[in-house]
Amino acid sequence: MNRSPAASEHVLVERDGPVAVVRLNRPDKLNAFDAGMAFAIPAAIEAAGSGEGTRAVVVTGEGRGFCAGADIDVLDELVVQRDEKGLAQLLEAGERVNHVIRALEVPVIAAINGPAAGGGANLALACDLRIMAESASIGQSFTRIGLHPDWGGTYLLPRLVGVARALELMWSGRMVAADEALRIGLVHRLAPLERFHEEALAWARQIAAGPPVAVARIKRAIYDSLDADLDAMLAVELAHQLDCFRSEDCARGLFAFRGKETPRFEGS
Repeated sequence: MNRSPAASEHVLVERDGPVAVVRLNRPDKLNAFDAGMAFAIPAAIEAAGSGEGTRAVVVTGEGRGFCAGADIDVLDELVVQRDEKGLAQLLEAGERVNHVIRALEVPVIAAINGPAAGGGANLALACDLRIMAESASIGQSFTRIGLHPDWGGTYLLPRLVGVARALELMWSGRMVAADEALRIGLVHRLAPLERFHEEALAWARQIAAGPPVAVARIKRAIYDSLDADLDAMLAVELAHQLDCFRSEDCARGLFAFRGKETPRFEGS
């Protein structure tokens, strides 16, 4: 795996063939973020996902944790100083990360290797897909310290698990174990910790092998559908299908299918 220049010492960007890995790198704090690290996260994801040859991005954490959300020491200082502007900066980073992930044409996968809490949980939910270590946990821990969910959680969570369950998880602030997270739809795959990173990368490579034009248009259409009606989406499907039809990857796919071979899509 090749390491590219980091967006921050606490956010590393690595390359593994067509997969870019964004690694949160503050393991002594379970990868909890201050303002500088918070803004480095969307910057690193954007740089990784728009890099030449990148077909998928994996976001994960160094050490035992995925991301514990905002650094509790930073929050303590903000409360003592009644620094609403400083708090708003942390939330603006969450707004930025959601917009960046939605705008990227490549899939973004959260590889939840350990605890994902508060803003860290919602960073994972903002990603397109999620794989979780069997020993990890995820939770909306905000009410445990008297705060309200942020980083897009109130939009993302009910769309994944339904309104009532989202309310229960946010009101209780409890951490959800991996088996429950899979059962209720918070994550899509589980893997043993000892093989976790290998399985996460293997999944990313599998998705990255798909036709890039079709993959990008599917991502855009699914997210557009959240705020559109049927007629609007039928028009989107027509436009996107024509884009794919015009691509060389369509011809490659059909040729490989007829020959019972595995296609090699090149994104053109």
